[in-house]
Amino acid sequence: MNRDPVPLAASPLRHYINGGWETGATTGVSLNPSDLDEPVGEYVRADVRQTDTAIEAAHLAFREWSLASAQRRADVLDAIGSEVLARRDELAQLLAREVGKTLPEAMIETTRAGQIFKLLAAEALRAVAESGASTSGRAGVEVDVTHEPLGVIGIIAPWSAPLAIAAAKIGAALAHGNCVVFKPAESTPACAAALASIISRAGLPAGVFNLVMGSGRQVGARIAAHPLTSAISFTGSAETGTRVLQAAAARQARVQLEMGGKNPFVVLADADLDGAVDAALHGAYGSTGQRSTAAARLIVERAVFDPFVDALRAKLASLTIDHALKHGTDMGPVANAAQLQRNLDYVRIGLQEGAHLLHGGRQLERATRGYFFEPALFIGESEHRIAQEEIFGPLAVVLRADDYDHALHLANDTTYGLCAGICTRSLSRARHFRRHVHSGLVTINLPTTAVEHHAPGGGRKASAYGATGAGFWTAVKTAYVAD
Repeated sequence: MNRDPVPLAASPLRHYINGGWETGATTGVSLNPSDLDEPVGEYVRADVRQTDTAIEAAHLAFREWSLASAQRRADVLDAIGSEVLARRDELAQLLAREVGKTLPEAMIETTRAGQIFKLLAAEALRAVAESGASTSGRAGVEVDVTHEPLGVIGIIAPWSAPLAIAAAKIGAALAHGNCVVFKPAESTPACAAALASIISRAGLPAGVFNLVMGSGRQVGARIAAHPLTSAISFTGSAETGTRVLQAAAARQARVQLEMGGKNPFVVLADADLDGAVDAALHGAYGSTGQRSTAAARLIVERAVFDPFVDALRAKLASLTIDHALKHGTDMGPVANAAQLQRNLDYVRIGLQEGAHLLHGGRQLERATRGYFFEPALFIGESEHRIAQEEIFGPLAVVLRADDYDHALHLANDTTYGLCAGICTRSLSRARHFRRHVHSGLVTINLPTTAVEHHAPGGGRKASAYGATGAGFWTAVKTAYVAD
C-alpha cells in the first residue's frame, strides 16, 4: 500500500482506504462532457470486499477519533478548508472538466467547499461549548447532556455538486467525531480523488476517512447494508434514496436522505418583472439546471404571463451554450450521456402530452464532441409529467395562475417539497407564501437557488427524510448525577 499523497492529476485515480492509496477490482473512465475526446482520466472501481475493508478500517479508527479533542477536529477541518481554497483554481478547472459547469460556476462551488470545511471547524468547537449541565427538578441532582459521535458514517454523494455537497457531509461527520466511508457518484471520481488527496494530508489517523469509488449497485448497497455502518447520508434521486432507506431500515440504522425537488417559482402581477425574469433564468437554468433547488415550475399570474414568457424566451435565446472552459460560455454541457438522453426524453414526453415548446429542447453540435443541449422552455399544465417529475436538467415549464390563491395551490401541487420562491412587492403575500407553501426552503424576490451553506437546509414530502444538523451526526446521552 502506497501512503504517498496522490496529486490531483494522477491517473488511474485510486481509492483511499485506511490511510493509503489502493487499486481496485476493475477500472473505468471519467469523461469530459465538453469534449468526449479528452477524458479526465481512468479510475478504479471497488468491489464488495474492498468496501468491507474500508468500513472495517473506519470502525477500528473510531475509538481514537471519537475521543479526539474538539480543537484537534477543528484544526484538521480548518487545514482541509485552507488547502481547498489555496488550490481552488486547479480544483475549479477539474470540476468544470468533469461535470461541465462553466468555470465561474465551478469556482463558486470550489470556494464554497473550502468555506464549508472552515465553518465546520468552528462547529466542532461550538458543539462542545453547548454541551454541559442542565438544571434538575430535584435538589442535589445534576443533569448532564452530551452529544456523542455515532461511529461509521456512509456518505453517498451526487455528481451535481461533487465538491460542495461532499464537503458538507464529510466535514459534519468529522466535526462530530465520526469516521467516514465516502462513495462519490461514478461520473465524478476525479473530483472525489482530488478532495481525498487534500484530506489525506490534514493529519487524520488512518481509517478515519476512506474513499471508495464504484457503482451504487455494489459499493453503495454494501455501505447501506453493512452492520458496522451506523448511519448513511445520501443525496441523489428519490428512487435510489428509497432503496438506501429500505436497506438501512432492515437493521435500524440512521438515515438522512436528500432527494431533490420539483421547485415552484411564483411570479405575481405586482412583481418587478425584469427582476423576476432574471431570478427565473438563474434559478431554472443556472448550472445547466442540474441542481436540486432549480426552479422547474414557473407559476406566473395571468396579468403578466405573456410579457414574462416573452422576456424569458428572449433571455434564453441570447445564451451561449458551449465548452465549459471556453471564455464567454453561459451554459456548459449536461453532465453525462444519461442526463442528455433524459432531457431529450422529457422534451418528447412534453410534446406528446400537449405542452407547447416555446424554445430549445434539441441536442446541439459544437466544435468539440460533447453533451450539449439547448435549454427548453414549455407552456404546460400542472398535471403534465414535465411539471411533476424531476428532470434535473435545463427544462422548465410555465404554468398560468388566475390569482395568488391559485398560484399557491399550483406551488403545492407536487409530491416534492424542497424549496419554493415568489416574486412580489406585497409584504402580506410574501408572508402568507412563506407560511403556507409546502417546502423546507423559501426565497422571496430571489432565485430558488439563492441558499447559503451556513443556514439550515432540508425539505419536506418526497424531497427529504431524516434529521439534519447535529441531531443526525450524534446521539444524545443524558446523565443524572447525585451530589
